Amino acid sequence: MATVVLAGGGSAGHVEPALAVAREWLNRFPGDTVVFIGTAQGLENTLVPASGFVVAHIPKVTVSRKLSLTWLKIPFTLFGAIRSSRIILKEADLLIGFGGYVSAPAYLAARSLGVPTVVHEANAKPGWANRIGAHLTEYVAVAGGVTSRGFSAAVVTGLPLRSDVAQAFSRAQEDWSRARQEAKARLGFNPHKPLLFIMGGSQGSVAINTVIAQTLEELLRQDICILHSIGKNNSMPVPLEGYRPVAYVDDMADAYLGSDLVIGRSGAVTCSEFRALGRYALFVPLPVGNGEQFFNANSLVEEGRAQILAQSMFTPDYIQRHIGQLLALADKAPMEGSDIDLTAAAKIVALGETAILKK
Repeated sequence: MATVVLAGGGSAGHVEPALAVAREWLNRFPGDTVVFIGTAQGLENTLVPASGFVVAHIPKVTVSRKLSLTWLKIPFTLFGAIRSSRIILKEADLLIGFGGYVSAPAYLAARSLGVPTVVHEANAKPGWANRIGAHLTEYVAVAGGVTSRGFSAAVVTGLPLRSDVAQAFSRAQEDWSRARQEAKARLGFNPHKPLLFIMGGSQGSVAINTVIAQTLEELLRQDICILHSIGKNNSMPVPLEGYRPVAYVDDMADAYLGSDLVIGRSGAVTCSEFRALGRYALFVPLPVGNGEQFFNANSLVEEGRAQILAQSMFTPDYIQRHIGQLLALADKAPMEGSDIDLTAAAKIVALGETAILKK
C-alpha cells in the first residue's frame, strides 16, 4: 500500500483537480492512503474534508508581486514551510502537485527526501510554483499546450473534471439538445427562453457584477433569463422575474448545460468545465496575477465556442450593443460538449504510478 500526498491549495482551481485525482487514485488503489497539503487559510479546508480527505497544514508562503519589505521574510517562511512539508512527506511514496503557494515548498521537500513527484499545470501560462517543480522532476503533465521552458516535453493529460461534470457529460451524450433543455428547467427557467449564466470565479467578481447590475433592466426587457453567481462575500441583489442571483451555484453541471451563454472569468477549471458542457462563452480574464487567464480560453476561441474580452472593454454599453450577437453565436455553436478532459485524472494517476515504480 502506498501513501500519496497531493499539494494544491488556495483556490478551487488548484483544489478541484487535486480532488478528482484523489478520487481516481483510490478508485484504482482502494487500499492506499491519500493526504492533502494545505494551509490553515485556504479553500482546501472546506472542499477537502467535505470530500472525505485529510488536510495537513504547512505555513503559508506569500510572495508580493511588487517589490516589498515582506520579501525579507520569504526565506524564513519558505524554510518553515519546507520543514513542515518534510514531516508530512517523510513516509510518502509519491507527491502530486497542482501549483499554488503550497506546492513550491512541497516540491523542494520531496526532492530533498527523494520522494517521486508529479507536477500538473492547468494553465496555459505556468505559475512560479510549477515552474520550480518542473525543474525538479521528469514527471510533468499539462492540461493543454504549454510551450514554456520546462514544459515543452510534458505529457498532455487534460484537466481533471469534477465528478458531477463528468457524469453530466456522460448522460448528455444520449441527446445533447434534450439534456440542455432539461437542465434549464431544473434550474427553474423557461426552457424555451435564452439563459445567460454570469459567474466571476469562486469568489465572484465585483467588476462583472457591477456591469450586469447596470444592464439588468435592458436584458430582462429582451426576455433573457439570467442566473447570476454573485460570490459569497458580495452584496445580494433583489431577485426579479427571470433573474435569479445566488451566492454560489451548487449545481454547476446544470448551469453549464442549461445556459445558452456564459459570461465569466477564464480560470483553468472554468474553461475545462465549460469545454465539457457549455455552449458559448464570453470570457473576461482577471486583469491581475500571472496573466494566465488571457491564454486559457484560446483553444475555445479557435473552436468557435468563445470570445475573450479585456475587463476594461467589458462595459454596460458593450453588453447592450453585443448581447444579441453573442446569443446568435451561441445558437450556432456546437450542441455537443467535449470529452477531451474526461480521462485526465486517470492519465495523471498512471503517470504517478510510473513514477513510483521507477523509483
